[in-house]
Formats: sequence, structure tokens, C-alpha cells
Amino acid sequence: MKKLVLAAAMAVLPAIGFGAEGETVTIDPPAEGSVSREDGLLAWARIYEVTSHPRCSNCHVGEDNFPMWSGPSYGKARRHGMNINAGESRIGAEYVPCATCHAWREEGGNDAPHMAPQVAMNWQLAPVEAAWFGKSSAEICNQLRDPERNGDRTYLDIAGHLDHDLILHWAWTPGGGREPAPYSLQEHVNDVLAWGVAGMPCENDE
Repeated sequence: MKKLVLAAAMAVLPAIGFGAEGETVTIDPPAEGSVSREDGLLAWARIYEVTSHPRCSNCHVGEDNFPMWSGPSYGKARRHGMNINAGESRIGAEYVPCATCHAWREEGGNDAPHMAPQVAMNWQLAPVEAAWFGKSSAEICNQLRDPERNGDRTYLDIAGHLDHDLILHWAWTPGGGREPAPYSLQEHVNDVLAWGVAGMPCENDE
């Protein structure tokens, strides 16, 4: 089931080329060889600020399939209320579908506090292979560059995924008084591209 879910997620990803104009951002990587390992690690540090932020990490959970509630408005991190379990389908098909509350909303967003976020696509957890809630910078870095765990994506594919996944866009415009992910979507994509051109370095590399 997990492999099927990941395959389905990969099937909707568009092909990405150098200098491609995306839906909301520009995919324009630096020239090959122009980003040092040191600068790549600085870019990664900013990427980690985003991936570890509650707007991103709360839905990047493990095999227990429980989304999380964490961040300034929640106090201590805890499982999603109402004992929500997204199941192996990662969309709640086995229990209560995520879309029951996170309904499709064509215009996207939801500015009302204490109401479920809504975007113009099906709400779901990230594939279990992308579980990184509570993980360290080095753990997520190694996970994100590992083709066995990132859906066989290159850094260009990762940047393209960020551009076209509206759930990810929501992280920067969450509404309802929610704290957005740091930086901007374009800045995050730029960091992914710089990290990729630097060779996807991680702090634990020898």
C-alpha cells in the first residue's frame, strides 16, 4: 500500500526543466559548480527551518499515520484532535477521510481560526517514506537526498514538487492567525536549487 501511495503521488508530478517558469515560482538553478559546499550547507540550514516547522512537519509523520498538532498555538505537541488516523492510505480512507473537514476549496485557504485548512486539492499526509516529524537536520537531509526515500527525485524534481503541490503552498499562507512557514516559497525553492547544485551536502558528510 505504501509503495502504491508513493507511486500515485509521483504520477501527478510534472516534468521540470532548467529555467522553467512554474505556476507560482521560477525554477532557475544556479550554474553547475557555482555553489560551494559551505554555501550549500547554509542553504540546507534554511531548508531545515522550513521542513521542521509545524506547517510542514505536522503532516510528515511515520507509520502510525497520526497527523500532529504542534506550534505556538498548540503548546505541547500532540496528536491531531478527535483521534484522527489517516491510515495506510494517508488520506483517511480506512477511517474518517481527511477531506471530511479539509474539504476541497477552489479559492484555497481558510482565514477562520480554529477551522480546518482547505485548499484546491485533496488533503493528505506525506508518504511515510517522507516522515520527518521530530527528526534532526542530518536525518532529514539524508532522507531528502536518498532516491530510495524521496521517490527517486532529483533536486529539480523536489523544487518542482514544491511549485505544484497546493498543500505545500498553504504552509506560507495558512490564514486564521496561524504562523506561516519561514521565508517565502520562492526563497525556499531557491535554497533547494542551491543545495542541489552544491551536491546535496549534509552536515554529517565525511
